[in-house]
Amino acid sequence: MDQEEKIVVLDHWPSTFGVRVHMALAEKGLTEYETKDEDLFEKSSLLLEMNPVHKKVPVFVHNGVPICESLVILQYIDEVWSHAPSLLPSDPYERSRARFWADFVDKKIHTSAAKIWMCKGEELEQGKKEHVENWKILERELGEKEYFGGERLGFVDIALLPYTSWFYLQLIMGNIDMNSECPKIAAWVQRCKLKDSVARNLSDPVKVYDYMLLIKKRYGLD
Repeated sequence: MDQEEKIVVLDHWPSTFGVRVHMALAEKGLTEYETKDEDLFEKSSLLLEMNPVHKKVPVFVHNGVPICESLVILQYIDEVWSHAPSLLPSDPYERSRARFWADFVDKKIHTSAAKIWMCKGEELEQGKKEHVENWKILERELGEKEYFGGERLGFVDIALLPYTSWFYLQLIMGNIDMNSECPKIAAWVQRCKLKDSVARNLSDPVKVYDYMLLIKKRYGLD
């Protein structure tokens, strides 16, 4: 990295959104940067200063200037370090499709996944059905491709991969076995894990599960 470049990532380790940023940086070959792990129950003055609107992580601080919202950050990284392998396709139509599916992940996968650890009874059962169907939709989009963008890991893969760290939680709390429900997705996960940028940055599934148990207890959801 150029000596004039300074990158700080404000993050919290279980954050699926934060994992995206670290994967994107790794794909671009950017390894020399600082990470500040935030306590989201006692937010730092730096986080409140850098993201005064949403007050959430991740925040990507590049030479003192903050960029917020993970998908926006991924696109920023892709544009600023354009000399490295691109995360988004060069074709405008394919680029729009990548953005569409990344948006689907945020609006559908994130929402239905949260229901598995937040809800009980009938609401939980409905959430489980929604969640499996959302993954099946993504599995159909993946089809026979190596990655969502084709032959190379890209924007949609990075948007989605952090949620695979929730598979253990889904199995224990929702009895959802992704190996049997979505075998092509399960195979895609294994392919992706062969990449150093993925393997080094995915959150440990058991630690994610333990963390969610603490959150459930904190909010009286257990």
